Amino acid sequence: MPPAGRAFDLGQRKRGEIIEVTLRGSAANVLLVDSTNKRNFEAGRRTSYTGGLVKRSPHRMAIPRSGHWYVLVTMDGLRGRTDAAVRVLPGPLPPARPSYAGSALGPIRQAADEYVEVAEEAAPDSKPYDVFICHAHDDKDEVVRPLAHALRDENLAVWYDEFELSIGANLRRKIDEGLVRSRFGVVVLSPAFFGKGWKQYELDGLVTKEVAGGAQMILPVWHNVGQADVMGYSPTLAGKLARSTAEYSIEQIASEIAEVARA
Repeated sequence: MPPAGRAFDLGQRKRGEIIEVTLRGSAANVLLVDSTNKRNFEAGRRTSYTGGLVKRSPHRMAIPRSGHWYVLVTMDGLRGRTDAAVRVLPGPLPPARPSYAGSALGPIRQAADEYVEVAEEAAPDSKPYDVFICHAHDDKDEVVRPLAHALRDENLAVWYDEFELSIGANLRRKIDEGLVRSRFGVVVLSPAFFGKGWKQYELDGLVTKEVAGGAQMILPVWHNVGQADVMGYSPTLAGKLARSTAEYSIEQIASEIAEVARA
């Protein structure tokens, strides 16, 4: 945090919980951020947050999704001094659900909302990730393992099976946790991927989450495939801007993914 700021660690919070901030002194910027955006703020990068300039207190904000959260109180661009107290109010409010009545995608979006809610409740203490890597085992040595390590070298939090799975782990549950807790999904599309049914489960989870959030989160990487191959597998994926290992190095792909994740 800069000298004129203070960070309050809220720990793991559930979606809908209410945070109350009481200021003592001047108006201040009050920002509710997750772990990734706290790091972005401290590094001077673009930061996504809930909140803003607060002139009256107590000021209340709802946790937008389950995870590890912080309140940042800063005086950037402001005059005066202030102190703050932060507390979590008892009893979370139920989150408002959007109405999809009359929409052709209504049933899909409704199912997506329910998927996210159930998965979040099943793993309230899981750590957040910047990217989830969806891939076929056959591509590990040539592409996926080097890409996972390159993304780590970019200081991203990466869900990759070799990083996260240990003997005896519940595979499906761990994958569901990784899908829910990840901001982006890197999908390595290859001939081997097209033939793996289990990878379709992971991809379906990413598509479901993307539909629920209404924003792009799937980042395709093509390996030994072209436009026609991807089109034959999924026209939707073929329409997404991708990077091919035939044209870009692993380091270049990792750098571009990191740039998107930090935006």
